[in-house]
Amino acid sequence: MTTIKYRLYQPRLAPRRTKVEVPGWGGAKEPRQNGSHEQARHSLPFVEGAQYGIEIFYPYDNELRVSRRDGKFIFDGDFGPDPSTGASRPPFRAFGEGYYTYQLLLDLKVPEGLAVRTEPHPRFYLSDANDVPLAVPALLRTSWWPMINFVVFKAPPEGSVHVFRPGEPFMQLCIVPAEPDFVLEPMGEEEAAEREMQSRRIHASRETLGQDTRWVSATKTVFDGTYRRILGAARARDRAADD
Repeated sequence: MTTIKYRLYQPRLAPRRTKVEVPGWGGAKEPRQNGSHEQARHSLPFVEGAQYGIEIFYPYDNELRVSRRDGKFIFDGDFGPDPSTGASRPPFRAFGEGYYTYQLLLDLKVPEGLAVRTEPHPRFYLSDANDVPLAVPALLRTSWWPMINFVVFKAPPEGSVHVFRPGEPFMQLCIVPAEPDFVLEPMGEEEAAEREMQSRRIHASRETLGQDTRWVSATKTVFDGTYRRILGAARARDRAADD
């Protein structure tokens, strides 16, 4: 297991492994059963993807609302008295016409060969209000870069608002290889045929693998636990190999 070390200038950032909050931004606590409205948490690939990183929480006592009017940013919020620490006050700044920044008082140290990638918090993809801040992707090689950084966010369109609420996660950090050490190439005929056969076998076995987990949502979408069952078997195989 890889250890990621951190130091905080603002403890209330409270970095932790991302959790899908249910009930909460992860959706309502609806069971997988006929007639339920489908929720993002019903999708295991989404849950695993959402929980892959580290979530960061807004550390101030008062809500901040970011909007634009006549092409200019409006940062509407109260940050309290200046703590005289040298940190930027307020910690938000316009960054050109289409972006704004936040001074992130957090240092994550990753091992050599890894890096930190900034991303939107996964609740961005689930919000009906479209008020979740949109962090811009950036790759930081923090094994040798201990500096405090600013994070860039895409500006909301005029008429919309981004809201930073006390104690609410506003972005995610993922730990990834520093270099994308892979190449992309088409499969050969034999390998492609093998994958096609594997796909057909899974499809043909769904009635068996997913029979007792099959349900139909309120929008008539059919779900079952085939993927979850195969994932569980793959993990058991991997654990047995490690033993």
